[in-house]
Amino acid sequence: MALSETARANHAALFPGHVSTLRNTDPELIEIFDNFAFDEVLRYGELDTRTRLMTQLAALIAIPALGEYRVMLGAALTAGVTPVAAREIVYQAVPYVGMGKVFDFLHATNDVLTEHGLDLPLPGQSTTSPSTREEEGLAVQQRIVGKQVVDGMYAAAADDEVHIQHYLSANCFGDHLTRTGLDLKTRELLTFSMLAALGGCEAQLRGHVTANLTVGNDRALLLTVLTQLLPFLGYPRTLNALRILDDTAPAA
Repeated sequence: MALSETARANHAALFPGHVSTLRNTDPELIEIFDNFAFDEVLRYGELDTRTRLMTQLAALIAIPALGEYRVMLGAALTAGVTPVAAREIVYQAVPYVGMGKVFDFLHATNDVLTEHGLDLPLPGQSTTSPSTREEEGLAVQQRIVGKQVVDGMYAAAADDEVHIQHYLSANCFGDHLTRTGLDLKTRELLTFSMLAALGGCEAQLRGHVTANLTVGNDRALLLTVLTQLLPFLGYPRTLNALRILDDTAPAA
């Protein structure tokens, strides 16, 4: 199988002057993958390059796939993803996949940014304080998930578990989703990508399909994101996420 001209051009745009060592050791597999990931799936839907790469980075953290993440982070910076946006993807991953997974990705991100000549730390993006984080987080949570749903989550929580709901409002939403550096629509696409990549999060994925619709990301966009994630996630997790999408936002 020969590498298509489209795949070659798209690959060259993201990785200028770079030739993978796998092209020498595993040329057949690399041609199959590059033709699929950098040509065939890119023909589906309308997703700008920077958004595509950001959702792929989010998914690679959740898998987790550190080596591929480093490579794709370099491509994202080449394509115009800002250093602040790249860092925000990693920060947002903490409440969804846990610091246990994110720790190595944070160090890898800092290494790549330093290699690109950037001084760390980057400018801060936090908008809340210890005294406002829960109130402001709850407001964002209600905007994304819906006030009725959030109220129901608090009401349904057992007395000895309600602290988790407060953590969700103050930490997940208040500490992370209120940050600048990325808009809310992009952040919801990142959350969708992480949950699809994690697997086993069907209830949360269903909730964030609805949340994406609420903030203005429609079914067509979510289906396009899943299509662009497929080469990196594989079919089982992609098909599971597709089932949730179909259940929650069926085709017209």
